[in-house]
Amino acid sequence: MSYETRWNDQRGKRPVRIANCSGYKADPGYHMKLQAELGDVDFITGDYLAEVNIAENAEAFTAGSHPGYEQTAWDGLEQTIDILAKKRTKVIINGGAQNPKGLAERTHELVTKKGHSLTVAYVEDDNFLSVMKDIRKNGLPPHLDSVNSEINFPRDTLNLLEDESRPVVSANAYLGAREIVKGLELGADIIICGRVADASPVIGAAWYWYSWSETDYDRLAGALIAGHLIECSAYVTGSNFAGFYEYDLDSLYDLVFGIAEVEKDGSCIITKHENGKGMVTEDTVKCQFLYELQGNIYLNSDVKGILDEVKVEQVGKNRVRLSGIRGAPPPPTTKLAIFYRAGYQSELLLNATGYATKEKWDLYERMLRFGLKRRGILDKFDILEVGIPAPNAPSQLASTTYLRIFAEASSPATNLGLAATMSEFSMQHFSGFHCTSDQRLALPKPYLSFYPALYPQRSLKTSVTLLRSPNNKRMTYPTTAPPKTEPLAPRETYDCREPSSLSAFGPTRAVRLGDIALARSGDKGANLNIGVFLPTALPSSLPASARPDAWSWLRSFLSVSKMKELLGEDWREAYYIERVEFAGICAVHFVVYGILGKGVSGSARLDGLGKGVADWIRDRVVEVPVRFLEVRGSGETPERPRL
Repeated sequence: MSYETRWNDQRGKRPVRIANCSGYKADPGYHMKLQAELGDVDFITGDYLAEVNIAENAEAFTAGSHPGYEQTAWDGLEQTIDILAKKRTKVIINGGAQNPKGLAERTHELVTKKGHSLTVAYVEDDNFLSVMKDIRKNGLPPHLDSVNSEINFPRDTLNLLEDESRPVVSANAYLGAREIVKGLELGADIIICGRVADASPVIGAAWYWYSWSETDYDRLAGALIAGHLIECSAYVTGSNFAGFYEYDLDSLYDLVFGIAEVEKDGSCIITKHENGKGMVTEDTVKCQFLYELQGNIYLNSDVKGILDEVKVEQVGKNRVRLSGIRGAPPPPTTKLAIFYRAGYQSELLLNATGYATKEKWDLYERMLRFGLKRRGILDKFDILEVGIPAPNAPSQLASTTYLRIFAEASSPATNLGLAATMSEFSMQHFSGFHCTSDQRLALPKPYLSFYPALYPQRSLKTSVTLLRSPNNKRMTYPTTAPPKTEPLAPRETYDCREPSSLSAFGPTRAVRLGDIALARSGDKGANLNIGVFLPTALPSSLPASARPDAWSWLRSFLSVSKMKELLGEDWREAYYIERVEFAGICAVHFVVYGILGKGVSGSARLDGLGKGVADWIRDRVVEVPVRFLEVRGSGETPERPRL
């Protein structure tokens, strides 16, 4: 049976296998090829767009010095095109960034040159720069978080309206899956998108495979979360995993990326190709599920995912089932990411060695502030932070240690290879990893800032365009907004509804929170999410008999007030916290609004994307019932590695 016959005969009759090949522009093109050649998949999807990289290239693309699309997306297509033609594997990616048309045309030329019978399509109606460029005259759309009156925005949130020195450089709406589905229905094999939402390619693939209705909300919501689980490169196969230290370290790099087998009811099994390194366990899936959430509702342009009843279950080696997701109509608006030039940043990294380090840093900070005051500029900074690493630190800045890499070589190509290697593995990192933006140097350099807005879906003019051989004929097909929507509302938040008395759990011992729990954190613009849960798959995990009591303790212990306490000196009364629970995975989830400042490249925090906050919180010393520590093995607190 040919691949094409098999694909057509099996469509809708078995779970659809959807692989991911990218979670950011740095993921090399060979990951697309690996997903195609290591086993059979029906679709390969890729998310190449962090919040800021689409904006970073906007001005260069307008000036004609950048192609507008991500080079790694082209690399993947060029390396994989022969396998795609042979296996009839379809590709849906948002690597078109600011110029999906350009990447689609280049791909179509490659297909034509190779003589393959593949149809290329593109979606490009997300770019609203022309509409938003004169924002001081036309006004600013509502902020993404404006629906909740309890949220305070940073004082400089609206500074892009102040004067002409802060021009808007990009404005892109987050599109859903409708254009993708339309393109697949019309015969597209490769669909190049601009700023579709991270999970939209997976939703579109599953929607088309099963011919779902646009009101099959439970199924669409399941596909939304399946997309969320695999959208971040190797984050579900062992990268950025809080419990990494309990596994063979040599098994945790050079990883293959995840695959979602989405079933007709929208539930899924997360897996990977066996001929590749990595692991898929309940805990890696739970970590990724909790990544970059905003409470118990996950929004997309096509569906609202309701997460309260989520369940995660290991069903085989490197096979984890996720179920329990419910759906509802989407909101009438979608996210509009506006970036503008906001000013200048500087950053310096200094070192101290040996005895009396704390006093050395204290002396240096006193000297620095004295000098700035004498120059008359101490009070002219919008932000001035000085961070010194410390154990059980009361702030994330003080909890962060540094790694220095120094290299010399006779050829500059060798040093460039070091940078290329770091880029290649930039999405395969330990949990708590974050790096300083390359824009922050001792010399002031301009930076982009982020304003997340709401934009009406009814005002979008969306379509998909197919390129036909041999004359590069274009046919554009319009799409429509969702038929039904539900207004946005403040998300649910609550402390434990039936808390247990903490004293009822018996004697306690002062240990790090990470000795009993795993966690994952991330950003949503100015907001930080932190999900903390009891592990199930680690060698030192609690036995099943102890988990109900441990969950009762964790949910009673991790209140809003306790999270404020754990945040220590990083907490400000201007922030706002939402808290929910996911009982099916023994997780407590928080969103801290405003803690990342303006967010993304405009955040003043060392960890502007919040990736390391979870590991800092896990390093905080708390009182844990002794009986939960004893049932983990020896009766002694498990020793965790420290730098």
